[in-house]
Formats: sequence, structure tokens, C-alpha cells
Amino acid sequence: MSIWGRRKAMDAAHRPGTATLRRTLGWPHLVALGVGAIVGTGILTLTGVGAGLAGPGVILSFVIAGAICACAALCYAELATMIPASGSAYTYSYVAIGERVAWIVGWSLILEYSVVCSTVAVGWSGYFAGFMQAIGLPLPAALAAGPDAGGVFNLPAVLIVAAVAGLLLVGTRESATLNAWLVLLKLAALVMFVVLALPHFDAANFNPLMPYGFFETVGPDGGKRGVMAAAAIIFFAFYGFDAVSTAAEEAKDPGRDMTIGIVGSMAACVLIYMAVAAAALGALPFGDFAGSPEPLAHVLRSLGQGQAAKIFGIVAIVALPTVILAFLYGQTRIFFVMARDGLLPERAGAVDAKSGVPVVTTVATAAVVAAIAAFLPLGEIAALANAGTLAAFVAVGASVMILRRTAPDAPRRFRLPAAPLFGWGAILGCLYLFLNLPTGTQLRFLGWNVIGFLVYVGWAARHSRTLSRHNDGA
Repeated sequence: MSIWGRRKAMDAAHRPGTATLRRTLGWPHLVALGVGAIVGTGILTLTGVGAGLAGPGVILSFVIAGAICACAALCYAELATMIPASGSAYTYSYVAIGERVAWIVGWSLILEYSVVCSTVAVGWSGYFAGFMQAIGLPLPAALAAGPDAGGVFNLPAVLIVAAVAGLLLVGTRESATLNAWLVLLKLAALVMFVVLALPHFDAANFNPLMPYGFFETVGPDGGKRGVMAAAAIIFFAFYGFDAVSTAAEEAKDPGRDMTIGIVGSMAACVLIYMAVAAAALGALPFGDFAGSPEPLAHVLRSLGQGQAAKIFGIVAIVALPTVILAFLYGQTRIFFVMARDGLLPERAGAVDAKSGVPVVTTVATAAVVAAIAAFLPLGEIAALANAGTLAAFVAVGASVMILRRTAPDAPRRFRLPAAPLFGWGAILGCLYLFLNLPTGTQLRFLGWNVIGFLVYVGWAARHSRTLSRHNDGA
């Protein structure tokens, strides 16, 4: 056993007597799961937040965050085909590095997935409230937002989380099929936005390109601004492909389907984001939509496309929950695997015999997600989610390079070319983005992991039952 704790065998999830999930998903389901997770609040809502931090330079923030995510996505693709088990970065670091690092990654993933669901629920609530206002049925202000946004309780956010959790409880394949149709609807709405906004493109809106600078600067309110500060937040808009890796144990042909699902969804979304961001920034000065909770719909209304804005809002209301579905699905699978390894209570790993769904973890996760969405603001939630994701991506980049040395002959259906280049690209890029997160976010993330360390030492380490690589359990 190394200083990082015992390591899990690659085939531990498939040993006799181990609880497993049903293989019901093909690559179209996985691509849709990835696109559904990636294309969501990031482009529909955080475009305005990023523009407020970087001005037109937010387009560069998209490029930088996308490049770093691409490095991580390729690392995920190799590991997902090499270790076709649920658990994502938690499982990969458990196999490559050891239990202690895996716990930190798993604890960070709990933060990522849960908080992402909450962030999207808050973003969805903004579109829903805007739509209700547009049709003359405004929601009471107290029930349309959390305390920091001038309300008391974000009721729409809670209700959408409950609805998505109910869908997941029906069954994995059923949820994935509905998700695929909703993803197509969402993509159609983004195409409509680009088609309507591009005729109003004005290059003058990009001058100056970087009004707040490239590297981190401090604004009048004491907060971080600049292209890199925005990239640390915009980063939220790109990840989601990691949710695909949590489905490895439910893929019909993991070696083929995981590669297509992860790389395909990431590549498609990079192209979509560049087109949408360029159209929005070219059509309207960034200051006009930087503070809007529904920036793309706001752009359409400002261009005199009121009906299109309503349609866009309706599509966002209907299709944005695909992101919640993807991440809530991913979170329950992380809980499932950690419970199967003994690091969480055994009941969390129980799978319903009829639906094949981990019911307890789905319900419990939805309750926590709803509580966060009800009371916390979007910007702070998104930044905290980014911290957890960045930690996981660093571990994945390291795991690829470690397994190239410790298991060079292990089967790899997808073999990453120039692994050190992409592995270090993911590690160094994510560390740099972490340093550009708000200081308060960094401290909250540190506090979260201090709590996690206490949970591990006080309970999880004593209940671990993971099978080691070695027969002696070392």
C-alpha cells in the first residue's frame, strides 16, 4: 500500500457478487447525455456573467476554457475505455493513485455534480420567471429567487429538481431517450439564435476587446476581472462530458461508446459555443446584457425579436433540465460507487430491482440540490462547482500518465496520442484556472475538503472494503 492508500483493481467492479448497473445505453444516448450536460446554463446564462468580467474578451475566455477542457476530455476518453466502470475521476484515481486521493476526488465530485445541478436549476428559474412575466403571469418576487437575489425562496428551482429526479427514478434508458429529444430541441433553439443575431453583427462591439485586461485584475468592487478570471467561470460552460464517464458501467460497448460519447459531445459543443458567443457579442454591446439572468433571450428582445425571444425562453424552460438530468444522474452514480467501495453507507449503493436505479441516492441528492438552489445565488454556486471540477480534472490528467507507466500493456480501445502533452495541459491549465477563481470560492473549497478529510478519517477509512490490485489486499 502506497502513501496514497490502497489501489483498486481495474476489474473490481466486475468481480462476482459485486452490485452492478444494467448495460442499456448506446453511443447516441451518451453523446446526447454529454451535449445535454454541456450545452446549458453555461451558454444560456453565464454568457452574461462572463461578459461582465471580461467584456468582449469573453470570447477568448471561451477559447481558453475550451482548450483546457479538451485536454481533460481526451484523458477521460482513454481512462473510460480502459476502466469501464462507474465513478468517473473517482474510480480512475482509485485505480491509478490510491484511496486517499480517490476520496478527495470523490468528495470534490460530490461538490461539482450537486452544485452544478443547483446552478442550472437557478438558471432555469430565471428563464421561467422571465417567460411568466412575458405572458402576463409574473411570479411573486419572494418565490422567484433566493435571498441574495432579492427573494426569499426559489420555488421554480426546487420544483424542476424534483421533476427531473422523478424522471430518473423511472429508469435510465427511459430518461436517456427523453433527454436525447430535448437536446435536439435545445440545439435547434441555439441555431435560431445565431441565425437571427448574425445579421446585426457589428465589429465595433469588440472594441476594446479586453477592457479589463487579459490576466487577473481587481475591479472596483474588489472582485477579480479580466479574460482569465472570466475563463475560470466560463469553464463551467464546457464541462459536462465527465458526466458521460459516469455511465461507463451502463454502456453496451464501453470501449467504443465512451470514446464517441466523450470526444464527440465535447467537439460538437466547442463549435456551438463559439458561434453563439460571437453572435451575441457582435449583435449587442456586452454591457447591455452582462447583468441579465437570461442574456440570449435579452439579446433577441433588444433586436426587436420579441416572438423569437419568447420561443427561445420556452425552449430553455423545456430543454435546460437536460443538464440537471445529466449531472443528477452522474452524482447518483458517484454515490453508488463510493458506497459500493464502503466509503459511504451501504444503503446508498442499493439498486432498485425493477428500474435498475439507485433510489436512495437519487432522492437524497435531489433534496440537497433543491435546498442549495432555493437559497444561493448563481454566480457563487457556479464558481464553487468549478473548484470541484478542476480538482477532478487534475486527478484525471495525472491518472493517465501514471497508468502509462504502471500498466503500460493494459488494453486501451482509445489511446491518447502525446499523453504527457495533454495530461500536463489538463493539470497545469486547471491549476491556473483554480488560482483565478474568487478568493472566497477557494476558501470555501478548502473548507469543504477539510470537512471531507474529517469524514474520511472518522468513518470512511475504517469501512473501506475496496479490492486491491494485489491478492493480499495491500
